Amino acid sequence: MTNVYSFDGILTFGLLFICTCAYLKKVPRLNSWLLSEKKGVWGVFYKAAVIGTRLHIAVAVSCLLMGFYVVFFK
Repeated sequence: MTNVYSFDGILTFGLLFICTCAYLKKVPRLNSWLLSEKKGVWGVFYKAAVIGTRLHIAVAVSCLLMGFYVVFFK
């Protein structure tokens, strides 16, 4: 189990958040409802979705490395 207050917990949470927002951007109803705001608190979801779609190779490699770390070293 990963602790949220540790550095690797924060990295895991960030990667999962970015991947989830990028996935939700592909769903039309959720895209218009959740990712329509570009500023404010709801803008965090939009910005994470943009990071996930534009840097999809770097995010995928980071997810693989984090998964390897969590499974074998944690």
